[in-house]
Amino acid sequence: MDTKTTDIKAIEQVVATVERTQRAKDTEGFLALFHPDALWTTGHGKVLIGFDTIAEFTRSVLPTASWDGEITYKVVHTQFLRPDVAAVKVRQLYRSPEGETEGAPLYIMTKQEDGRWLLHACQNTGVVQAE
Repeated sequence: MDTKTTDIKAIEQVVATVERTQRAKDTEGFLALFHPDALWTTGHGKVLIGFDTIAEFTRSVLPTASWDGEITYKVVHTQFLRPDVAAVKVRQLYRSPEGETEGAPLYIMTKQEDGRWLLHACQNTGVVQAE
């Protein structure tokens, strides 16, 4: 398997772990995916700069989050900006009894010296459905 294919599979695994940790409300598992200098913008536009700020927010919100549906994350496009930097477009679907909503996160991920890919700069964006 070539390096690009291996990297794409590793990136897809990070996104699958985002999904799994969100569903399980696994705060520490979710936080393990972030680079120390990460930047995260929530789906509601809250800007979180640095791991400590992301961790403080996540630890206060994720354990008490409540939802009555199912959320899925799927990588829809990966573009390598450099061999160790990738822009990853994700399709996020939330299905609930009230219907379906969609998000379109963009994750900029960086490959670490040990080969792990980490979330480095991320923007969660809701998709507005035309009526």
